[in-house]
Amino acid sequence: MPINELVSTISNLILILFLVGIPVYGSLKGVRVYETFVDGAKQGFEIAVNIIPYLVAILVAVGMFRASGAMDIIMGMLPSVFLDFGVTSEIIAMALTRPLSGSASLGILGEIVTSQGPDSFQARLGSVILGSTETTLYVVAVYFGAVSITRTKYAVHAGLMADLVGVIASIIVCRLFFG
Repeated sequence: MPINELVSTISNLILILFLVGIPVYGSLKGVRVYETFVDGAKQGFEIAVNIIPYLVAILVAVGMFRASGAMDIIMGMLPSVFLDFGVTSEIIAMALTRPLSGSASLGILGEIVTSQGPDSFQARLGSVILGSTETTLYVVAVYFGAVSITRTKYAVHAGLMADLVGVIASIIVCRLFFG
């Protein structure tokens, strides 16, 4: 049996074990599994309804940011020293978009992979940046909003600083490993 099929079979068995094992274990411990599941689903739905305004706000903000041309202005202000490290305007656009929107930054990475190829330095760098950073402003808007946290100043600062460190570390690591 090839390794791919073996891994796939093991993965499916583990999934079945979780889907069957957790309810059986809960039943053996005396937990009313179905009622508990329904209560959890109800709470999840209530949270989803509560975060809709925050989600709409961040999506509108991302749309305004991209449509306003602010991205082009910011990219024009960045020094050309980035090109010496192999960082193109597409990578910069992705890194600037990442704190705002995961899907938008993933779309930019998709364009990079399509145009440059999946094994190109740009695609690898973009992938490492995507994995090393977070959608900070989205997280603050949605998750903090879901639990009614309004004082987010320091969380935003710390998150954006972590994103910056993630981008810089990604550039360094990719230069070391991929040339």
